[in-house]
Amino acid sequence: MAEGDNQMDGIKLSQVTRTYTLGSEEFNALNKVDLQIPNGDFVAITGPSGSGKSTLANIIGGLDKPTSGKVLVNGQDLSNLKDAELSSFRNKTIGFVFQSFNLKGDSTALENVMLPLIFAGISPKERRVRALECLDRVGLADRAGHLPNQLSGGQRQRVAVARAIANKPTVILADEPTGNLDSSRGEEVIEMLTQLNRDGITLLVITHDKDVAKHAHRRIEVRDGLVHEKGL
Repeated sequence: MAEGDNQMDGIKLSQVTRTYTLGSEEFNALNKVDLQIPNGDFVAITGPSGSGKSTLANIIGGLDKPTSGKVLVNGQDLSNLKDAELSSFRNKTIGFVFQSFNLKGDSTALENVMLPLIFAGISPKERRVRALECLDRVGLADRAGHLPNQLSGGQRQRVAVARAIANKPTVILADEPTGNLDSSRGEEVIEMLTQLNRDGITLLVITHDKDVAKHAHRRIEVRDGLVHEKGL
């Protein structure tokens, strides 16, 4: 891929600032951040609590908007999108994996994986086939009919990964994906995400865990709203 194509298809933040107001005071969760992440990269985003790393991920994922600056994902400027357009962007482009799994407790594993496909307007027949394929990919096809409370923590996170890849995203944002898992189950989830990255998906993992960060190609530390490239 040519360098120019990489820039067009990747993630680029230019002078991104996100300001919050608490009472009468303002603070910058992000302060004039410049960042470029080529397509297919695997980046660990680290930093202490309150450093701005979740704000950075939320802005890249279209869950939040910058106060100023530009956010380009696959050449699309998220800063100018309306809420409905951002929702469509998230559904088609970003797969989310959260520490707390964020599964619907009254829905089966299959139904949870089908949710983003429903929002994308996929036909009932196709979304069932695709959801089963995703569950099979994470080794849980035989648990398709189970509710979340019938699954272990590691299995629930694998369902979350299956849901994240259902719409064939170009980017996966994983926020502390191993935070609620023991080390063995956490390693399984990271290996699964790493394999998705090997298949070409850009992977951004927010983590406090140094062992998780070691799997990444790059480590970016967020501290006091500033971004620093760190060695692994």
